[in-house]
Amino acid sequence: MLRSILLALSQSPRTARFVIHNNLSRRVVRRFVAGEHLDDAVAAVRALNQAGRLASLDCLGESVATEDEARRAAAAYSGMFDRIASEKLICNVSLKLTQLGLDMSQPLCEELLAGIVNRAAGQGNFVRIDMESSAYTDRTIDICKRLRARTDSVGTVVQSYLFRTEQDARGLIAAGCRLRLVKGAYKEPATVAFPQKSDVDANYVKVMKILLTSGIYHGIATHDPRMLDATRQFATEQGIRNEQFEFQMLYGIRTDLQEQLIREGYRLRVYVPYGSDWFPYFMRRLAERPANLRFFLSNLFRRG
Repeated sequence: MLRSILLALSQSPRTARFVIHNNLSRRVVRRFVAGEHLDDAVAAVRALNQAGRLASLDCLGESVATEDEARRAAAAYSGMFDRIASEKLICNVSLKLTQLGLDMSQPLCEELLAGIVNRAAGQGNFVRIDMESSAYTDRTIDICKRLRARTDSVGTVVQSYLFRTEQDARGLIAAGCRLRLVKGAYKEPATVAFPQKSDVDANYVKVMKILLTSGIYHGIATHDPRMLDATRQFATEQGIRNEQFEFQMLYGIRTDLQEQLIREGYRLRVYVPYGSDWFPYFMRRLAERPANLRFFLSNLFRRG
C-alpha cells in the first residue's frame, strides 16, 4: 500500500512542487542524487573510482514534449563520453528512451540513440538503455536488438517483476546483449507483473542464473542481501569468476553492502544520477525501501 501511494505521488505536480522547493528536502535528496550539474556527478564518480567502484552516469529526465528537448538530451549524453574520457573515469552511461523522444517519434528516438551509441563505441565505452514501465518494454527491446546487431556498445535492462522477463532475457542473450537485472520500480497491473514480492524474488533468482551461465558479462543490480547471497552462492557453485559479472547498486543506498562486496573482491558499479529533474527518480527510491523513506522524513522535519 505505501509503495503504491509513493509511486502515485511521484506523478503529482503538487507534491513535486513541495519537495523540490523545500530547502531541507533538497539537501536530503543529495544522498540519492549526485547534484544538478555534470560537474557534481563527475566529482561523485571520481570519488567512487578512487574507492574501487565502477560507475554509470545518468542525466535524470523522462518523457520530453518537443524534438528540441530530445536533441538537447542527446547532446548532453554524447558530451558525457567526452568528459568521461578527459577525466579518465571508469564509467559508462545509462539513459531512458522517453528522454530521447520515444513518446513523440520512434524514428527520432532511434536516430538520437544511434548517435550516442556511436560516440560511446568510438571511445570504447558503453550505453545502458534503462527499462521504463511495461508500456515501453517491447519497443525498448526491439531498439536495443537492432543497435546490438551493429555494435556491442549497447545493452539494456530486464525487470524480474514482469511475467515476460525470462523469455525477454533469453531473447536478448541470443542477440548478444549485456543486461542489467533489477526487480522493477514502476507501478504495474497484476495482468503483467507478479503482485507478490516472493514471486518477484523467485523470478529474480531464476533470471540471475540464466544470465550468469550465458557467457556474457551482465550486471546483477540489487540491494537485497538475499539476492546478493543467492548470486554469490550460485556463482561459486558454477565456478563463475568474479570478473565475469558485476554487482550494481544505486548512489547513496546500502553503502555498507557496497563496501562489503568490494572487500570480497567483487566488481561493483554504482548508478550515479544527476540533474534538475530528480523528483520522479527520488520518489521511486523512497517507494523501494522503507529505510529510505524513514531517512527522508526524519531529516525533512529535523530542526536546526
